[in-house]
Amino acid sequence: MNAAALKQIDAGVLSVGYLETGPHDGLPVILFHGWPYDVHAFDAVTPILAAAGHRVIVPYLRGYGPTRFLSADTIRNGQPAALAMDAVDLMDALKIERALLAGFDWGARTADIVAALWPERVKALVAVSGYLIGSQAAGKLPLPPQAELQWWYQYYFATERGRLGYEKNRHDFNKLIWQLASPKWAFDDATFDRSAAAFDNPDHVAIVIHNYRWRLGLADGGRRYDAIEAKLAAAPTIVVPTITMEGDANGAPHPLPEAYRAKFTGRYEHRNIDGGIGHNLPQEAPREFARAVLDVGKLG
Repeated sequence: MNAAALKQIDAGVLSVGYLETGPHDGLPVILFHGWPYDVHAFDAVTPILAAAGHRVIVPYLRGYGPTRFLSADTIRNGQPAALAMDAVDLMDALKIERALLAGFDWGARTADIVAALWPERVKALVAVSGYLIGSQAAGKLPLPPQAELQWWYQYYFATERGRLGYEKNRHDFNKLIWQLASPKWAFDDATFDRSAAAFDNPDHVAIVIHNYRWRLGLADGGRRYDAIEAKLAAAPTIVVPTITMEGDANGAPHPLPEAYRAKFTGRYEHRNIDGGIGHNLPQEAPREFARAVLDVGKLG
C-alpha cells in the first residue's frame, strides 16, 4: 500500500494542497479537518481506508498548509459557504462525481453543507458532532452562560486585540485550544508541532478571524455565496446515509445528538465513543472513525 502523497491542484479560487492514497479507481473518500487542526488528524485513518480499497483524499482547507489563493485580489473569506464551495470545486477539479465525505469541526460543517445542498455528489456522510449547519441569524442568538463561556475565543476574535493576539501567538493559542477541546488527550509536542506548521499559511489568520466574525454578524460574506447562505439559513435536512459521532470527553462547544437527530432523514446511526475521546475524534480514536466511514459506505 502506498503512503499518502502530497499533491497540488487548482480548484475554484484556490490551489489546493492535499494528501492522496489508495487505489485511484477506488470509491473516493474525502476527509475534512477543522480548526485548529490539519490533515495529520487523519494520519492513522487513511491507511485503514486505503487498505479497504478506497481512494482517500485529505485536503488542506483554505488558510492551511500549502493551500493558496490563486489571486491576491480574492477576499480572504472564511464563511461556511465558501469552504463548502471549495469542497465542490475540489471534487470537480479531481473529476470526482460522487464521494463519501467525512470530517470534524469545520470539516464536519463543510461535509454537512455539501450533503445537504448537493446530495447527488455525496454517497454517504460521517459527521463528528452531527449537524453543524448554521446561519448569521442563528449566531446572534444568546446561549446559556456555560455555552457562552465555551465560546470565549469567538468573542476574543471579534476584537482587534484578538486578531493581533492570534497573529502573534497562533502556535500557543492553538495548543491551548487542543488542550481545552480534548482535555484527556495526552498529545506530545511533536504531534502538535506537526500540525502547527499548517498555521504558518499567509492567509490563516485572515480566514480564521473572518470565519468567527462572520458567524456573529460582524463581518460581511461574499455576494457569490448569498444564495447558498439563504438555503442554509433554512436549516435543510440531510437525506444521504449518515453516521454521526461524538467523543465522551469533547471539551469544545457541540450540540447534543438528540438536538439534531431530526435533521437526518435518510438511513442514520449515531455512535458515542468512550475512553476520554475529545474534539479531534479522528486523531484520538482513528479506528472508530475509520470504522464509521467503512460502515456508512454500506448504508448508501
